Amino acid sequence: MVGDEFRSKVAIVTGASSGIGEATAMLMAKEGASVVLVARREEQLAEVASRIESIGGNAAYLAGDVGDEKYAQEVAEFTTQRFGKIDIAVNNAGTTGKLCDLSELGLEDWEHTIRTNLTSAFLLAKNQLPYLVETQGNIIFTSSFVGYTAGLPGMSAYGASKAGLIGLVKCLAAEFGELGVRVNALLPGGTDTPMARATATTDEQIEQVKGIHALKRLSQPDEIAKAICFLASDSASFITGSAMLADGGVSICKT
Repeated sequence: MVGDEFRSKVAIVTGASSGIGEATAMLMAKEGASVVLVARREEQLAEVASRIESIGGNAAYLAGDVGDEKYAQEVAEFTTQRFGKIDIAVNNAGTTGKLCDLSELGLEDWEHTIRTNLTSAFLLAKNQLPYLVETQGNIIFTSSFVGYTAGLPGMSAYGASKAGLIGLVKCLAAEFGELGVRVNALLPGGTDTPMARATATTDEQIEQVKGIHALKRLSQPDEIAKAICFLASDSASFITGSAMLADGGVSICKT
């Protein structure tokens, strides 16, 4: 049985095949939204769509590379053709990229991370915004505390791309605010996702990551999804241009 928070709303969620994106798509669908799932892995998208439909929700999916301009256009067109409009866009797809000293970071590695995390956000938003103006909808980008409240060794490309997202948010919020469109960034802390588990691979590394948070634990994807859904909801109707932390206190923790 689905709820009412997003009933009659149409949402795009990128990076929806796992982790935060999957949790966000599931939660929005449970609250009544028709959801378009976007990611590279078609089989995983089909599985998420099937789970949404099993609870009485509406879902469609389109697999592809969010860094491809043609695909970004296709996502917007597919959504409006399937569901008639776009109310919410959660541009969440991303990568940690290559984690290494700057001296070992090649231009190809840098450009891949920037393209996946930042250029894709530009391309998606550019194609979503004409439809969002029509519905006076909103966009949420998934950024990070890395590059905003903290820097971490070996994450120069990641931090730069995530900081760039916040700059994009501020400018889009100023540009489209008078047209009724809200634009925000959600900044998670360490979250228990497949991408994070590929980065911290040992128990010692996981405990170290937990320890830099005030709450001394990682978040679960559904906790971050709830914060994203808050920003997308009418409860956040006067919030735009913000970089909202949902980071377990990692930004303020010195212990």
